[in-house]
Amino acid sequence: MTRRHFGTIRKRPSGRWQAMYFHEGRIHSAGTFATKADALAHLATIETDLRRGAWIDPRAGQTTVRAYAKEWLNRRPDLAVRTRELYHHVLDRHVFPSLGEATLAGLSPSKVRGWHAGIAQDHPATAAKAYRLLSSIMRTAVVDGLILTSPCKVDGAGTERAAERPIATVEEVEALAAAMPEHLRVIVLMATWCQLRRGEILGLRRKDVDVLHSAIRVEQSRTFTMDGESVVKTPKTAAGRRVIAVPNFLMAAVVEHLDKFTDARPDVLVFSGRDGNPLTRDALQSAWDRARATIGRKDLRLHDLRHTGLTLAAATGATTVELMHRAGHASAAAAMRYQHAIQDRDRAVADALEALANPAEVVKFRAHEKNRN
Repeated sequence: MTRRHFGTIRKRPSGRWQAMYFHEGRIHSAGTFATKADALAHLATIETDLRRGAWIDPRAGQTTVRAYAKEWLNRRPDLAVRTRELYHHVLDRHVFPSLGEATLAGLSPSKVRGWHAGIAQDHPATAAKAYRLLSSIMRTAVVDGLILTSPCKVDGAGTERAAERPIATVEEVEALAAAMPEHLRVIVLMATWCQLRRGEILGLRRKDVDVLHSAIRVEQSRTFTMDGESVVKTPKTAAGRRVIAVPNFLMAAVVEHLDKFTDARPDVLVFSGRDGNPLTRDALQSAWDRARATIGRKDLRLHDLRHTGLTLAAATGATTVELMHRAGHASAAAAMRYQHAIQDRDRAVADALEALANPAEVVKFRAHEKNRN
């Protein structure tokens, strides 16, 4: 056995060299190596890691991805019900089948890269969601001192590049509203002209409608779990809690809806089913499916009306900050996707400026351009 300042090595009967070291009251095996020099070099690396506080207990990373991910979820009481449900679904369907039995220490960047590529080939959006979740879990494992670095090192893997969603014309919005059951028509109009999310619309109470100032307060949302159970929650960000000005024509329709279909109690939900009970996910989806089929736009989702409304708002010349407010976006990144509408509006402004110019000069300019071409 050869003794050093740090650790010991010994030659095994097989001819390989075993390295060991003492730390925190116990002997740790550092593995076996083909040569004495390799064993000494590895011990030197461990000693350096200890000195700079980067040492990881070899036993720590032996926890499986499945076990640690489940523990990670249990330690996240801050997660909303729907978010927790989504994380469970992604882990069970897309992470555990391929990576669940791998140890944290044994999960290499190449293995993560291959796993991600396998999903992304057919389902890029799903691959991005799964990668973001795994990356968050692995970052926590680093903080917990179970692994030295995260194996999630695939550039751009967590970025979703979703295709541009379709939008409806103003005429189609009117046709969709007309095709909905009378007690649900205002949902189509609110989604478009107030740019509200489905959950925000379904969470509206009578007291959230300010008829005097023609405004709506967004203070809660009502969503559904995968099994259809209703979940009421407050907005995730301060930006989500907002007051939105309502176009006068829409407020008139809202008032009519309140008079016909909503109880007078301030806390009652604005939208309910035909039986007066809270509107269910399936009832709304069925009505929406029939309406979009009626106008020949089966490609439209209800959420696309919000996209339509924000695009129309951008076309009016609304600034990014104004779009952020109406949409309830906490950052400008999401609102920037509607800037193409502002660019279209800029073309309209240029055409309007041309109309104000001296007609004779415009004719002369166009003749010059025609001759040059």
